[in-house]
Amino acid sequence: MREFSLPALYEVPADGNLTDIVRRNAAQHPDVAVIARKVGGSWQDVTATAFLAEVHSAAKGLIAAGVQPGDRVGLMSRTRYEWTLLDFAIWSAGAVTVPVYETSSPEQVQWILGDSGATACIVESDGHSAAVESVRDRLPALKHVWQIEGGGLDELGRLGQDVTDETVEERSSIAKADDPATIVYTSGTTGRPKGCVLTHRSFFAECGNIVERLRPLFRTGDCSVLLFLPLAHVFGRLVQIAPMMAPIKLGMVPDISQLTDELAAFRPTLILGVPRVFEKVYNSARAKAQADGKGKIFDKAADTAIAYSKALDSPSGPSLGLKIKHKTFDKLVYSKLRAVLGGRGEYAISGGAPLGERLGHFFRGIGFTVLEGYGLTESCAATAFNPWDRQKIGTVGQPLPGSVVRIADDGEVLLHGEHLFKEYWNNPGATAEALADGWFHTGDIGTLDEDGYLRITGRKKEIIVTAGGKNVAPAVIEDRIRAHALVAECMVVGDGRPFVGALVTIDEEFLGRWCADHGKPAGSTAASLCEDPDLLAAIQAAIDDGNAAVSKAESVRKFRILTSQFTEDSGHLTPSLKLKRNVVAKDYAHEIEAIYAK
Repeated sequence: MREFSLPALYEVPADGNLTDIVRRNAAQHPDVAVIARKVGGSWQDVTATAFLAEVHSAAKGLIAAGVQPGDRVGLMSRTRYEWTLLDFAIWSAGAVTVPVYETSSPEQVQWILGDSGATACIVESDGHSAAVESVRDRLPALKHVWQIEGGGLDELGRLGQDVTDETVEERSSIAKADDPATIVYTSGTTGRPKGCVLTHRSFFAECGNIVERLRPLFRTGDCSVLLFLPLAHVFGRLVQIAPMMAPIKLGMVPDISQLTDELAAFRPTLILGVPRVFEKVYNSARAKAQADGKGKIFDKAADTAIAYSKALDSPSGPSLGLKIKHKTFDKLVYSKLRAVLGGRGEYAISGGAPLGERLGHFFRGIGFTVLEGYGLTESCAATAFNPWDRQKIGTVGQPLPGSVVRIADDGEVLLHGEHLFKEYWNNPGATAEALADGWFHTGDIGTLDEDGYLRITGRKKEIIVTAGGKNVAPAVIEDRIRAHALVAECMVVGDGRPFVGALVTIDEEFLGRWCADHGKPAGSTAASLCEDPDLLAAIQAAIDDGNAAVSKAESVRKFRILTSQFTEDSGHLTPSLKLKRNVVAKDYAHEIEAIYAK
């Protein structure tokens, strides 16, 4: 058994709650832009004073409507300015926010609002209103539904006209550090989602320590963050609250397809995202270079960036020749890639899945360092992350200051700290199991090195045991295969089988470019090309790259290209884009059997 801890850098206020943040910002930084919103197609800054006024206006409406301290209020919307405004307004009314993914089905909406006992819900659009209304007869506690795009905020403003400032101040002060701030329902790869109760203390300990440990990335008046992750996911909430605590300016993008344009317009200094975003940046840049006849130059630049980054970790550092090559490619390639990311940023924080060492070195080598971290809903997002000044690429970093990471005898990662969740809502049995012996049992398998840097190698429940008795952690090889531009998703199979196989889906965005480069008919699909020798060879190259990361017994021997996609709508991905392995295995049983057919 091995464990590692770091001392806390931030002290959680015992009598405080998250509304203290916006009140403090208005008092100490009244004219600082703490948030920005799109108005008429342009970004408009909102000062700390103006934001607090809007928060209190919405909170007065909730109070006037009868929302009581401790009531649960649902919030179903894309990532937008109003989400953050309403989150703080709900807290200012003394209530608890219950996020609902904006892609949720009516059945999922009914479960989350019903299980949490929500008395009110705020939705974004007509479609969301329809989803709630379709199950409202099964939600006896639900009294109010407001719609953001239907004038809901104006309605709340009118409702609260007679509520005094003193009343809002009183309500804002009711919740203490150990009271629930939110109930975040895990997206659930199996079974019904569990309601994870996160307290005000959880977020203070999480965000306060992150801001202090990464202080150069959170300079008030200078730094900014662009949020494009779903706020129904705990990582999105971290990206919302930490900038407010600093404070630095926060902007939000509802439609990730507009991300490239918004990065150029908003020009953030810090990006928090998931590996798929950084993979897309790399793959898009490489595909564009190839289309422009500059593929070889890009590949040489990429190899130089990776070599340069690796050399930074050596005692002697980069050689003179490598420095010259690096400087040359900085003008030709790297500066253009940084411009795609907004042009001002030097750092990003990545979580949700492994980034991969090659991409980690590539981005650091171009002058845009991606700090990898790790966490779960139950750990209020990041429970480990790489420090800005002592990064170890290939790891998810050291524990959050003030917390402990322990590796159990069976390799499971155990956690302890103020940032952890309080309980699963209405589920004492699951709570007791997860928090046995005072430690949160993550279900992840990992290792700690001598400096306390954590590596995640797989999930206990996802370990594949082949017929020969070999234990295989699928995440390692899947992440390597998925990094290939043509691969959308990959699921390793082989439990009880003679060898390891894989199901692969094709990235439709890059398939068109690949077809043009390889003389395939325009409009070709994965279905029409699934037996094409060139496509099979390209996917085999991705498989070979993945196999290079594991032993021969763990390597993929055969694969099948699927003609459809794994999506949230198809039921094969969670809203946080994790594979529902049991669903995939059931729906594609015939494809799995084909891998092992003689």
